[in-house]
Amino acid sequence: MLLAAFGAIAFSGKAIIVKLGYRYGVDAVTLLALRMLVAMPFFLLMGVWAARRVQPLSGGDRWRILMLGFFGYYLASFLDFAGLEYITATLERLILYLTPTLVLLIGVVMSKRRPTRLQLLALAISYVGVLLAFGHDLQAGNGSIVLGSALVFGSALAYAIYLFGSGEIVARVGAVRLTAYASVVASVLCIVQFLLTRPLEALRLPFEVYWLSLLNGTVCTVLPVLAVMMGVARIGSSLASQIGMIGPVSTIVLSLLILHEPMGPWQVAGTVLVMLGVLTVTRVRST
Repeated sequence: MLLAAFGAIAFSGKAIIVKLGYRYGVDAVTLLALRMLVAMPFFLLMGVWAARRVQPLSGGDRWRILMLGFFGYYLASFLDFAGLEYITATLERLILYLTPTLVLLIGVVMSKRRPTRLQLLALAISYVGVLLAFGHDLQAGNGSIVLGSALVFGSALAYAIYLFGSGEIVARVGAVRLTAYASVVASVLCIVQFLLTRPLEALRLPFEVYWLSLLNGTVCTVLPVLAVMMGVARIGSSLASQIGMIGPVSTIVLSLLILHEPMGPWQVAGTVLVMLGVLTVTRVRST
């Protein structure tokens, strides 16, 4: 339980670090490349360790991992980082927390399964909660809130596609190996994106940016992945996902203490509704 809680809290710190990095004038492409540059060696080691005494990947699985790495870790991360330039860390976390509901909707469309009334109610509660928080930020901000929210919602959708698509392959490849390989793919894509779109002079950044990127790549990326996997191995995915509900709360606390972002009653109400709806969706899917 402690491992799962640490993983959720550490993951939530990513948005805080990104917002701090933006204060130094760095852009999303550069921040993302630095994060993945730090994390990639650890994922390579994880992949080598996970590949011991297992069958080599088939050609089909290699292509699937490439696609999953593109959607789940590259595209989702890029859209998330880009969206954080426009919205608060709290709203970002709430939108990302809709991912289980998007997985459910993708399953309804792809498998042509009708959702239950309880699932529909949970979906409605979740999205009403996000709309409350969105409305609060929209009144306090400007039109860029819409763009930032759309980018982060695209991030949640990209990661939902990854989760839905990984359901079959994870049994053959293994969770650790799939995560490591897909993360390496995303790391390469992020670094190549920087090299193609930014001059090397863009790396002349304040020391604080590199320090933040080191924290982002280790404490908020690699360590949470390992902690959550170890937690799931000990208590199961259902309980671990419920403990992960602490993520949005920790983001709110960190954003208040570190970023000094405003928090109103509508955001609190929206957070409660999103957590209630997602918890219901998760429990219904696991039963």
